[in-house]
Amino acid sequence: MKIIKWSAGILVTAIALILAIAYSLPNEYKVSRSVLIRSTPAVLFPLIATPKEWKNWSVWNQRDPNMKMEFSGPEFGTGAAWDWKSASQGNGGMKLTHAGPNRLVEYELHFEGMGKPSTGNFTLVAEPNGTKVTWNMEGNSEGNFMMKLFAPFMDKMVGPDFEAGLSNLKQLAEKK
Repeated sequence: MKIIKWSAGILVTAIALILAIAYSLPNEYKVSRSVLIRSTPAVLFPLIATPKEWKNWSVWNQRDPNMKMEFSGPEFGTGAAWDWKSASQGNGGMKLTHAGPNRLVEYELHFEGMGKPSTGNFTLVAEPNGTKVTWNMEGNSEGNFMMKLFAPFMDKMVGPDFEAGLSNLKQLAEKK
């Protein structure tokens, strides 16, 4: 009986410790990556502002060739949206909330069961040797305990996907 009480005490203490640590973690997360692409903003912009083009460079689409995608709204720019269902990448959706020609694409991203959507953007800045493309995303884990646990690690978890996606975008754009 002592072993059961002792084990229960350790379990309750461990749970309390995990909860205390989780609640002390920050709610906000940010991810940002950049690449210089030897191309013009005019070539890059449609590759980012057209949801159907993402399958050609996004690592998430490439990891699951069986991903089911459904597009809505305009094909290009502000209001263009898509939802997906994927056994390996999760179910979710993205909507382009603003597309400033050849310079900025803003979006809202959500995954089922992950609480509040994330927001992000792509900025395109012309430089002498090409275009600097920066991919940013930020979010808030408030109200979602699982996301709160992941928030401190989002840069390490999502950053490599941003890097790979930007690398694919670079290869695609530089071929055009």
